[in-house]
Amino acid sequence: MNRIIFKNHCLTLVTLIVTSIITAQTDTEKASETVSKSEIEGHIYFLADDALKGRATGSPELKIAASYLANTFRSYGVKPNPASGDYYQKVEMFRFYLNEKINLSLNGVSFPEVVAFDIDAINSEEDAIYLNYGLKNDYEGKDVKDKIIIVKAGTPDALELRPALGSRAQKRELAIKNGAKGLIEIGAFEDAIWPRFKHAFEERVSLTEGEKEPLPLYAWVQTSQEELDKLGAETLKIKIKSNGIQKAIIQSQNVVGVLEGTDSKLKNEYVIYSAHYDHIGIGKPDAKGDSIYNGARDNAIGTTAVLTMAENLAKYPTKRSALFILFTGEEMGLLGSQYYVQHPVLPLEQMIYCFNTDGGGYNNTSLATIAGLNRTTAKDKMIEGAKTFGLKALDIDEVAPEEGLFDRSDNVSFAKIGIPAPTYSTGFDAFDDEINKYYHQAADEADSLDYDYLVKFYQGYILSGRSIANDPERPYWIKGDKYEAAANVLYSKVPEVPIKN
Repeated sequence: MNRIIFKNHCLTLVTLIVTSIITAQTDTEKASETVSKSEIEGHIYFLADDALKGRATGSPELKIAASYLANTFRSYGVKPNPASGDYYQKVEMFRFYLNEKINLSLNGVSFPEVVAFDIDAINSEEDAIYLNYGLKNDYEGKDVKDKIIIVKAGTPDALELRPALGSRAQKRELAIKNGAKGLIEIGAFEDAIWPRFKHAFEERVSLTEGEKEPLPLYAWVQTSQEELDKLGAETLKIKIKSNGIQKAIIQSQNVVGVLEGTDSKLKNEYVIYSAHYDHIGIGKPDAKGDSIYNGARDNAIGTTAVLTMAENLAKYPTKRSALFILFTGEEMGLLGSQYYVQHPVLPLEQMIYCFNTDGGGYNNTSLATIAGLNRTTAKDKMIEGAKTFGLKALDIDEVAPEEGLFDRSDNVSFAKIGIPAPTYSTGFDAFDDEINKYYHQAADEADSLDYDYLVKFYQGYILSGRSIANDPERPYWIKGDKYEAAANVLYSKVPEVPIKN
């Protein structure tokens, strides 16, 4: 036999053998193979480095993070955003902020801890009206037209900060309806929670400029229980000064990449793998003087999950195609994901699942906690994916149903338009001191993480995603879910696709 022909036959045989070996690998083996502890550490330590100054939305440091993510996609062989030709989706936002502190006092007592949701320029000393909790019955027989109303925060049944937020819209609407020109809610909140709340609301970012608010002053004040108990006189002398909320345009970016699937039909369907990569930037120094909120847990962990999935699928493609999206602006109100849904780079009806990853921390390394685990037909795939690598999948509603966490991450932007969209998070079974120690705190550093646990977490995440992407039947909402109706509308555009329901 001709030596060249013989050599070519040998090469072909070797190729077939190698291809056969690769094909013979199970999804479990594929999920396990591409997860490297050292590579995970590399991603998280970079994203949570002090040099990135907490990755605040619109900051130069977040652009550096975006460049790192884009070039990591490129190195894996992930294709760029088909709409732009690069790995970015530009997102323009409007920033609303105070450039000086609000000066506020009541009957001569100063209240330095103030958060303004809305405030026009004001410099006034006048009579304000105290209205208990500012609920409907509290307005009976009271003339508050053109007055500033002082009320206790929340309701008698919801005094703590998080529950008290639930009455915000109602109380604001009542103040507007009764002709008030201002509403100030005063509460004695936990010292551990107030700084995080204040940092989150001291400035806001929106996708639109918005319209002028009919209530020119709406603020919350933190005080002691002693001072709160003193409230009660119907008329209070208020002195307030502020130059009002300022506005600026900021530019940011989502990071987007795609990989084509292997099945001639199923490659027209996509599984979205998503996470937000922004955090809250620089804030109040902690006891050690550290003011950089690095966001290792929230959400360098989730961002790295998407990178590990991209690396795996680039090497071992699934039948369905993959769309990778890393969002900006989550910490400012899920803005990056909202923008994407409004400006998709591929048709939304081709997106059959959004596998989001986000989390504020973990306190149980035997779990993978999933918002929406029990809400889609892919439940068993996530349970089995976690179990294969020694973790138990737990629905977040079994931990804290009152928190409504399913609707507080980027997954909900997709759920609202009908796309099944859980959020896969690290394990926690309670909002305890271990969670509060790191959530939106300067202590959330890369060197505080358990990387042996994260290896198992990522392997389970990848296996779950691969199982969903290779299943001949599409996942769907469990019948009766509140987002099922939106899905029925969205997917009516593709009636021939088989759906598992």
